[in-house]
Amino acid sequence: CGLISVSDTLKPDSKEAIRQLHGQHLKVVMLTGDNQQTAQSIAAQVNIDDVLAEVRPQEKSSKVKDLQQEGARVGMVGDGINDAPALAQAEVGLAIGTGTDVAIETADVILSSGSLIGVPRAIRLSRATMNTIKQNLFWAFGYNVILIPLAAGILYPFETLPLMLRQLHPILAALAMAFSSISVVGNSLRLYKANIK
Repeated sequence: CGLISVSDTLKPDSKEAIRQLHGQHLKVVMLTGDNQQTAQSIAAQVNIDDVLAEVRPQEKSSKVKDLQQEGARVGMVGDGINDAPALAQAEVGLAIGTGTDVAIETADVILSSGSLIGVPRAIRLSRATMNTIKQNLFWAFGYNVILIPLAAGILYPFETLPLMLRQLHPILAALAMAFSSISVVGNSLRLYKANIK
């Protein structure tokens, strides 16, 4: 008598990647063609929230669509040919860099390291980028809100102020514009020091 058992092995960093995703208040769903028992076993090892098992390749994108219709914003991680339609359907498709060319071409983000730890890192980087964009828009609008009334002559009646300010001399306008650009670029460069690890 004998018994042969075959199963997928977990990547060593899978559990840590799921832990970090949970730390970002994200729900993690496994979408797989494996049978329910195998999928549940793997999910239990890494604390995955929900399992959609025994899904045929052509059904993956419709499962993603179902999640979207429930109000979820979906980020799909995949590496195979069968994952390409689901990667395209998701709001954000993330392809493992060691996967197939089709998956890589279809995805919005390519995790070149081939590690799942890249998923929470990519999310942290995207959130830091969006925060920087909002800050830059705030400062850019702030400069305009202040300087447009000056350019329109709001200070002109105040004779005690220098004429350069009262009429907003072109040199001052150029300096303000340059300072606005420098502050936006400088703020953006802070992304190099953003904590995304």
